[in-house]
Amino acid sequence: MRSKANFLQRMLRHKKWYLTALLVLTLLGCQLGVSLAPQSAAPTATIPIPTATPTPLLLPTPTAEEPGPAADLPNDLVLVDALGLDFAEKRVMEVYERVSPAVVNVTTQVLRRSFFFEAIPEEGAGSGFVIDTDGHIVTNFHVIEGAQRIEVTFIDESTIPAEIVGADRRNDIAVLRVESLPSGVVPVELGRSTSLEVGQRAIAIGNPFGQFGSTLTTGVVSALDRTLESQDGRQMSGIIQTDAAINRGNSGGPLLDSAGRVIGINSAIFSPSGTSAGVGFAIPVDTLQRLLPDLLALGRYRHPWLGVRYGYRITPGLADILELPVDQGLLLVELFRDGPLASNGVLGAQREVILGNQRVFAGGDILMAIDGEAVTSIESLQTILETKYQVGDEVGLNLLRNGQPMNVTVTLGEEPL
Repeated sequence: MRSKANFLQRMLRHKKWYLTALLVLTLLGCQLGVSLAPQSAAPTATIPIPTATPTPLLLPTPTAEEPGPAADLPNDLVLVDALGLDFAEKRVMEVYERVSPAVVNVTTQVLRRSFFFEAIPEEGAGSGFVIDTDGHIVTNFHVIEGAQRIEVTFIDESTIPAEIVGADRRNDIAVLRVESLPSGVVPVELGRSTSLEVGQRAIAIGNPFGQFGSTLTTGVVSALDRTLESQDGRQMSGIIQTDAAINRGNSGGPLLDSAGRVIGINSAIFSPSGTSAGVGFAIPVDTLQRLLPDLLALGRYRHPWLGVRYGYRITPGLADILELPVDQGLLLVELFRDGPLASNGVLGAQREVILGNQRVFAGGDILMAIDGEAVTSIESLQTILETKYQVGDEVGLNLLRNGQPMNVTVTLGEEPL
């Protein structure tokens, strides 16, 4: 009986604990229910069902403490639209839509001589672009060199005969002209190449392999101020290097920036296989801008000229052998008789020196600088003249004669053909 009474007492104690716990949980649930209950009798919101359309991504709104990269852009600028196209893609697409009608396919017919000296017509192809409403089209000189007939095909497949207005072999630039432009063709906008920086976007539009018209490729400006050998064996400087795919047939087409402005003329590639290897070259648009007035008015470009036929690049070794007062500069050896330098009293070599089994000319004036810019070789002299001056410009020359400084002002002439 005692054990039974003890069991009942334990059960009563447990029952009180269970009832107490149940009461606490009930009160806690009521409080949670009150705090989570809606304050008004608003209808229950439905859960949206996601669809296949992506949600546009917006630039974060900048704050005063953290301006962020979008500080100067509108807050509603959409980076990815409803079709999944981002801002950069849409910009390239807009450039293609706007510029491609002005990019043409240039087809040429050239007469070649066979082994038996028979004239055999051959066809070539390249690209070009319209620069004004008068029908002028820019392309490469090597695209139209020796052409007997030239035709230009626009994006609407209309083909129009073209004539050569002007050309310059050294800079590999030619200007064509057609009688009229198809409807809707808007000339390209010429930009600037002096402000280019490595890494900025580069867009090429052209006619690769002569059969895939209006093809667009993109890349970046890979390098600046490259040097290439020109069509006449001289050096072209200031060349733009890009990894935008350029193939045969792209020659003469435009290289554009992300705003669709022309920054260069696609001209050459470096590739063992003959196809794009990510190393393409373009003539800077500033060169085109410099040549255009002469090409349109005269049909040729007047290359500025000082009248140097030959000169030695002075090195420390040569300076030591010839006992020269400086170890760099251009030792003038032979001048054109009626050239600007000779006409202003500048002297070439005056004597010969036998060094071993070689004959060396010495005693000429040493050209040190043009308007303060150092001259170190024939190539640097040509680069300075080609990129910074025009025929008729006056330049100040710093020279040395027998170790004594001499300053001469010379008017640049036109290099004879």
